[in-house]
Amino acid sequence: MTRARQLFDRIRARRTQLGLAIRVTVAATAAYAIATALHLLLPLWAVLTSLIVTQMSVGRSLKATRDYMLGTIGGALYGGAIAILIPYSSEAGLLGLLVLSVAPLAFIAAINPSLSAATVTAVIVLLVPTLHHADPLTSAIDRVSEVGVGAVTGLLVSFLVLPSRAVRQIRASAAVLLELIADALAELLAGLTRGRDNDALHRIQDGIGTAMVNLNAIGSEAERERAARLSSGPDTGPLLRTILRLRHDVVMIGRATVVPLPVEVQLRLAAPLSEVSTVIARFLRSAAGALREGVGAPPIHPVHVALQRYAEAVASVRQDGLIRGHASDTAERFFALGFSLEQMHQNLGDLDRVVGEWSEASTDKTARVAE
Repeated sequence: MTRARQLFDRIRARRTQLGLAIRVTVAATAAYAIATALHLLLPLWAVLTSLIVTQMSVGRSLKATRDYMLGTIGGALYGGAIAILIPYSSEAGLLGLLVLSVAPLAFIAAINPSLSAATVTAVIVLLVPTLHHADPLTSAIDRVSEVGVGAVTGLLVSFLVLPSRAVRQIRASAAVLLELIADALAELLAGLTRGRDNDALHRIQDGIGTAMVNLNAIGSEAERERAARLSSGPDTGPLLRTILRLRHDVVMIGRATVVPLPVEVQLRLAAPLSEVSTVIARFLRSAAGALREGVGAPPIHPVHVALQRYAEAVASVRQDGLIRGHASDTAERFFALGFSLEQMHQNLGDLDRVVGEWSEASTDKTARVAE
């Protein structure tokens, strides 16, 4: 029973990836069946297109379909026009047309990668007639038809078979980022009194960078879904901006904690700093859990209390002149740390608000208003 439960939990944790695998399989099978029924020349392209446009979320599928169809139509028009307007009668002539077809489209694709399908399509339109003894116009029509069948099939499958909305995926991605930020903050503040593990910190920072790129991509997909009225979740902007500001806070704290504090300052600030680290990290991890579960934000009052106690300890250190006599860069780091924590305090307040907006209750309310 325990093993079965563990297996179920593992599958449930990967339900998004499992859903994608099922959608891709259904899309490929359906595209081949439809292309065969319509007697298309190369059902292979319908199947490949369905695989390309069936993405992790509906929003990403919309973009992939748009980009691939635009590239295909543009490439078919250009390749067909080249083949029709510049006839050839030898292999050298075909080679010249191939260069004329590929070079400009490859240049355009380098500028705008979303049109990369144009180059492939132009080559197919140009070369397939030499294999099947068809004319360029028929080749272009066949290519667009094959891609059209695959694109429509993949898009319909994305909508109808275990659809995955980016607005849901953004919860999990944001939660991962908040947990990484919590780990980084704990490591940085601990380094003020014991020195820090730079290897561990670099791994965390690299993870934050990768997760931030992923979150921004999913945010764009979620906004695409909202614009197409495929979802009615909260605006992703405030959540993404708040997490980005928290990321910047961690960077600033990192710069302020390059070396440990002077020993006498450590003794005075060790306890309040430890409380700040523990409380903020706990709040960030609880906020991550709240996003995953779609529940309200955790209490932020302990954060206010911990930072107030730290501010009082800092004021005491300054009043007793413990920073005087140290190098100017030590004083700069000391005050930069206080400023960075105050900035983080404000951003944690914003996080408290946006996590509340992303709770299930708020999401349901937003959906009802949109309807």
